[in-house]
Amino acid sequence: MFATVAQVLAALELRNPVSLAADWDAVGLICGDPSAPVERVLFAVDPVETVVDEAIDGGYSMIITHHPLFLRGVHGVAAVNSKGRLIHSLIGHGIALAAAHTNADHANPGVSDALGAALGLTSMRPIDPLTDATGTGRIGLLSESTTLAEFSSLVAANLPATHHGVRIAGDPEHVVRTVAVCGGAGDSLLGSVGARADVYVTADLRHHRAQDHLAEGGCALIDVAHWASEWPWLQVAAEQLVSDLAQEGMTIIAYCSATPTDPWTAHHTSAARGSAK
Repeated sequence: MFATVAQVLAALELRNPVSLAADWDAVGLICGDPSAPVERVLFAVDPVETVVDEAIDGGYSMIITHHPLFLRGVHGVAAVNSKGRLIHSLIGHGIALAAAHTNADHANPGVSDALGAALGLTSMRPIDPLTDATGTGRIGLLSESTTLAEFSSLVAANLPATHHGVRIAGDPEHVVRTVAVCGGAGDSLLGSVGARADVYVTADLRHHRAQDHLAEGGCALIDVAHWASEWPWLQVAAEQLVSDLAQEGMTIIAYCSATPTDPWTAHHTSAARGSAK
C-alpha cells in the first residue's frame, strides 16, 4: 500500500517535530495535495530547478528538502520569477514539496548528528541544548586522537566535494579528539563552542567572527560548504522515512539527490604573493 502526501509528512514530522522549529522558520508542506498518493520520494538539500528537473525525470511524486522554498511572506506565485516557475512546474507534474529545516537541525538524530556520524564521532551531545537530547549542533569524540591536518583530510574525504573545499584555521599538528559540528551556518555557536572542543566543523564562518574566536583562545576551525555539511542528513532521513512507513504497512521508495546545489561553481587560488592590494 502506497502512502499519501499527508502520511509521508506525518512520518517525517514524527522524527522532526514542528515544535522544534525556530519561530521564524517555514517547515512542512509547501506545495501539493495531502491526499495524493506517493510512490517515490526524492530528498535534497535545496528546492531548486535542478532538483525539480531530477524529480520530473525520475518520476518522483514528492520532494523533501532541508531548506524551505519560502522564508518570507509572498503575495503570489505567478511564473514570473524562479520560485514562481518552480511552483508551477511542481503543480504541473503533480509533485508535492515539503521541507524539514530547523526542526531537523534540532531533532535527535538530526542534521548535525548525521554530519558527526559521517566524520566518525560518537557520544554526541548538543552544543546548545533545547532538551537533554535535542538542540543545535553536536559535540562528540573520535575513536582515537589525530592531528588537525589528518582530521581535515578525513573531513574532505567524507563529505561531498565542492569548489569551496575545506578551509582550516589552526596549527596542523594540533591534537584533535573532541570535535564540535554544526550542519549549515554555524558561526552563531562560536561563543558556545569556545574551547570545549579541539576543533569545530561547520559552514559559512565569517571573517571577523572566526578571527575573534581564535584570538580569544577558541578551538581550531574547519569551514566547509553549507550544502556539503547538510547533505549527510538526507540518507539518514530517507532511511528513517522508509522504515517508519513500512512499520505502518506502507511502501515507498526514497532516494537522495546527488546533484550538487552549492551555488559556487569554480575556485581559483591567486598566484600573487606578498601584501594584498
